[in-house]
Amino acid sequence: MAEVINMPRLSDTMEEGTVAKWLKQVGDKIEEGDILAEIETDKATMEFESFHEGTLLHIGIAEGDGAPVDSLLAIIGTEGEDISGLLNSSAAPAEEIAAPQEEVQETTETSSSIEVPEGVEVITMPRLSDTMEEGTVASWLKKVGDAVEEGDILAEIETDKATMEFESFYSGILLYIGIQEGESSPVDAILAVIGPEGTDVDAVLNIKPTSEKVTVVAEVKEEQVAETPTADVKVTHDGQRIFVSPLAKKIASDKGIDLSQVTGSGDHGRIVKKDIENYQPATVVTPSTPVSEPKTDSNILAAPSVQLPMGEEGSEEVKNSQMRKTIAKVLVNSKTSAPHFYLTIEVDMDSAKAARAQINNLPETKVSFNDMVVKACAMALKKHPQVNTTWNGDTTRYNHHISVGVAVAVDEGLVVPVVKFTDQMSLTQIGTSVKDLAGRARNKKLTIPEMEGSTFTVSNLGMFGIQEFTSIINQPNSAILSVGAIVQKPVVKNGEIVVGNTMKVTLACDHRTVDGAVGAQFLQTLRAFLEHPVTMLA
Repeated sequence: MAEVINMPRLSDTMEEGTVAKWLKQVGDKIEEGDILAEIETDKATMEFESFHEGTLLHIGIAEGDGAPVDSLLAIIGTEGEDISGLLNSSAAPAEEIAAPQEEVQETTETSSSIEVPEGVEVITMPRLSDTMEEGTVASWLKKVGDAVEEGDILAEIETDKATMEFESFYSGILLYIGIQEGESSPVDAILAVIGPEGTDVDAVLNIKPTSEKVTVVAEVKEEQVAETPTADVKVTHDGQRIFVSPLAKKIASDKGIDLSQVTGSGDHGRIVKKDIENYQPATVVTPSTPVSEPKTDSNILAAPSVQLPMGEEGSEEVKNSQMRKTIAKVLVNSKTSAPHFYLTIEVDMDSAKAARAQINNLPETKVSFNDMVVKACAMALKKHPQVNTTWNGDTTRYNHHISVGVAVAVDEGLVVPVVKFTDQMSLTQIGTSVKDLAGRARNKKLTIPEMEGSTFTVSNLGMFGIQEFTSIINQPNSAILSVGAIVQKPVVKNGEIVVGNTMKVTLACDHRTVDGAVGAQFLQTLRAFLEHPVTMLA
């Protein structure tokens, strides 16, 4: 019997997902555990494996398209099996909307979501796999009364497939645990409540969903129904595909319009009815034969004609990926909520260059200047704990551990893998770790825990020849260091002008936790480590 696979909810905050890539095609044999697709959530791009065996009979969401959680993703069954009933049941709502009608009045009773006080978050049992209907709390890693930070692991939850860590996407006090260790509960049952200390939990738990009558009045015109195609029609012209609705194609054919000359305004550039109706063929200007005129003073003084450039304006709408939208949201929040200020120094890198050359001459050893900067930052943070902090509103959290995030550019934007406990690592260990994390970041193989838990961040654009820039703080960090290129320039040493190697670094600070003097002292210590690299080898 065919199995319907829906878009899974791969994180607590996920509302929709985008299929980044299909690793199987219709007709392929599927084994349990095979990776079907890479799905982009609001947090990361994750591999989605099949929990069923059979043949991939249908793909419901194309590569690059997004869809809400629980949308039809795929169907797996026996080769040759009739799945028309499953497809029709999935498409029923769309068919009802497409039916010609003048006016539809429908009264439905819907339940609104529970409205809880501001700052209080009711966490429900997540669906951690496509087939999960209930989960069992294997163990709680936090107890009632504990402070919880965004990214902390709350509990280990046993699904029908595996035991997985469940992290918190909120900060506050764990006020209530709804499912005890060893107990099972359906998906969406209340798992926990997080909020400010002193919240009346009983009042939150006793809030009942309210029902309200919703009257939907829809007017569907016949021409709109005709415009809604059951599928896009693909026309081939000079080797390129043109997406066009059936109605638009028919009108274009009747009018003798070449579809290759029409710009579509629908999704992915699809040509729709209005594009054909509004189409204006380009005007061809035929130059006329010049007529000789007698030469006069005015002819002699007239300016020669200028051939103006001819062209056509164009643009393209590209759908934003889930990663890009999440990056935008996070950066806007950081820039608008944290009062940034910037401090820049120039570092003498002559000794660092010499030390790196000696280190890399050792067998099987390779460190970069960025590795040296990361190591220097970790050591400087130990001496200036005020920079290794997090603003929490009523309190400032001083992190006793040091984990440096390293910004890595990927196709969709920017990710920040984290080198955990950086201050306890040697230069070569940092180099190996950064190389591994950066490589897997570019191949979309990072796990969510590997991108969380940083206490400070380094962003380096020196390899692109950028000499100086500023960065937006990677919250919940209090600071981020922007690293420029090493350049040769005249410098003064011992009263003489000589050729030196210098590098500019800029520290962006959150003024709520880091004052100007504190940031300046941190940079002084950082400079001392980089200009005397032997101190980082001790």
